[in-house]
Amino acid sequence: MLEAVEKAGSKLKATPSRGAATAPALVQVRGLKMHFPIYSGLLRRQTGQVKAVDGVSFDIPAGETLGLVGESGCGKSTVARALLRLYEPTAGEVIVDGQNVTTAPPEALRKLRPNMQMVFQDPQASLNPRMTVASIIGEPLVEHTRLSKTGQRERIYELLDQVGLNRNFANRYPHEFSGGQRQRIGIARALALNPKLIVCDEPIAALDVSIQAQVVNLLENLQKSHGLTYLFISHDLSMVRHIATRVAVMYLGRIVELAERDALYANPKHPYSQALLSAVPEPDPKTEATRQRIVLTGDVPSPSNPPKGCAFSTRCPQAMAHCRVVAPALVEIEPGRIVACHLYSNNDSTTAATVAL
Repeated sequence: MLEAVEKAGSKLKATPSRGAATAPALVQVRGLKMHFPIYSGLLRRQTGQVKAVDGVSFDIPAGETLGLVGESGCGKSTVARALLRLYEPTAGEVIVDGQNVTTAPPEALRKLRPNMQMVFQDPQASLNPRMTVASIIGEPLVEHTRLSKTGQRERIYELLDQVGLNRNFANRYPHEFSGGQRQRIGIARALALNPKLIVCDEPIAALDVSIQAQVVNLLENLQKSHGLTYLFISHDLSMVRHIATRVAVMYLGRIVELAERDALYANPKHPYSQALLSAVPEPDPKTEATRQRIVLTGDVPSPSNPPKGCAFSTRCPQAMAHCRVVAPALVEIEPGRIVACHLYSNNDSTTAATVAL
């Protein structure tokens, strides 16, 4: 089974939208699952489970950005934490830079940590209010390097310069900064150990609109100068379009479509992708006034009791009887684009490559 998934995973790579040659995959995720048990009763027996992530597979080539989008509760942040093994995955495999993260013992995992870092959604909650900026940024240096006190101080100053903060801020505390400045501190901390992969878990969601573009531009500049690879999770589809190379759309714990950025935004294939992108505002007032929104009815099903067949069938305007019985597999319907939908499962041009089982 794993061999089949690995072979199919090679079909996830797509030509980058910015015209560069496709790089080898730095991150390989195969069949990732994260199920949380539900306990009830006086004896606290397990009576069910929440399938927050239910078989997710993707690659991220080195130096590229994979955007991960979907409604709240679809499992995006859980994917991020399971990928970095902040959560212990229920099943699946995560390989970062050739190293298996999911099976690494504690000491080996500690050595892998410098290569993969995270920028959290709420900078106020992710920064210790009792630590100075220098202590926050310098903590990874203390834990993972042998730099002298002088060397640590110089590295902290260098990181502050890179994220556009004054060196005089080093001895201040998080509450003395704006939301955008606090997020820059979080980014500086993530950069401290020169990682190859940074997972950005909705890094602009808690910021003012005027600051969001500044933070995204900073991330892009750092990617170019450091050769970083990003998993960028966001609700802001317009911002994802700006920064991502490819985009994966999640619904109820599964990826339903993954494609090169421009192709997805120009012509989404999955009915859920179509509805999601129809909600993105258009800057041209004339276009905005004439375009048609796709309004979904009903609520997102509970991940503890997902519907049979296709998880989206309860809300899909194009659902067929078959959709409510059989769950569609992810198949490649054109080079670089995979979709989990029965509308394309019988397409003669489809290469049936099962990716997320």
